[in-house]
Amino acid sequence: MRILIVGGTAFVGRHIAQAALDAGHDLTLFHRGKTGADLFPEARHLTGDRNDDLSALGDLGFDATIDTCGFFPRQVASLATALHGRGGRYVFISSVSAYSVAVPWGYDETGPLAEAGDPDASEITVENYGGLKVACEQAASLLFGPDTTIIRPTYVIGPYDRSGRFSWWVDRIARGGRVLAPGDPDDPIQLIDARDQAGWIVSLLERGVTGTFHTVNPAPPFGFGQMLTEIAAEVAPEGTELVWLDSEFLLAEGVDGNALPLWSEGESEGMNLSTASPAAAFAAGLTPRPLRQTVADIRAAGPAPAPPSAGLSPAREAELLTRWAAAR
Repeated sequence: MRILIVGGTAFVGRHIAQAALDAGHDLTLFHRGKTGADLFPEARHLTGDRNDDLSALGDLGFDATIDTCGFFPRQVASLATALHGRGGRYVFISSVSAYSVAVPWGYDETGPLAEAGDPDASEITVENYGGLKVACEQAASLLFGPDTTIIRPTYVIGPYDRSGRFSWWVDRIARGGRVLAPGDPDDPIQLIDARDQAGWIVSLLERGVTGTFHTVNPAPPFGFGQMLTEIAAEVAPEGTELVWLDSEFLLAEGVDGNALPLWSEGESEGMNLSTASPAAAFAAGLTPRPLRQTVADIRAAGPAPAPPSAGLSPAREAELLTRWAAAR
């Protein structure tokens, strides 16, 4: 197949590109040339900015287009215009954030969606991210037709993850000692290895399977405590202890989800977003690898660079643990 990936050089797109090449497909990458321009020399690289200039696409035609970086409906619309019916089947990478925070526990792909909000917004915020993804999905289905495939992932993890969220926990637990664990161990969370998602997306195209799917793992219930325990089983030195601190205490101490990545900050509203059913994706062939395998691969790749605001310093962690013990 002739596959176009919009993006394709950073994390999610990078893994999809690798999966497409591994499967022997003719790959074209459209990207800005700022990240990973030296990757995949066997692929065709087209340089441009989807916000301003898609002319590099010219009159090329493709059997499938995978859009990894559509955040505004105008981006989906301009891509449809540039391809002018030559893009083949369209795959849009969305998010479980596209759902309303009022979704029920264990919801499927028919769950209530977030309000689309202002489709002409110029910036992404925590408040409008989900609604903009909904607006992108709607634009995609309208402009690319009924065979459009929507992928709604949860937290995507694995090698080359630039967010540093999950890898921060891998690195922290690998240092051992008393590890500050936030909130309730039963607070739900779901993850997906970017490599599993990538290979499966390529296989959907190969098999002609379309639809809307959650790429989440495992099926609920699965809690933050289980996640940290799985990480610890793979990388923790002897004597490592997870110490659980209440959300209320942490918030009063000024700690947030930047300091403790992936933590929900004790918010009950929206917690069910991390209880999506993976049944449809599993039935369509998604087979996630064990979490411990992902952890081992992340660890083998070495410490990942984390955003400057991510994670607690050892001194701050020790201070909080001491204050928690005193408060108890």
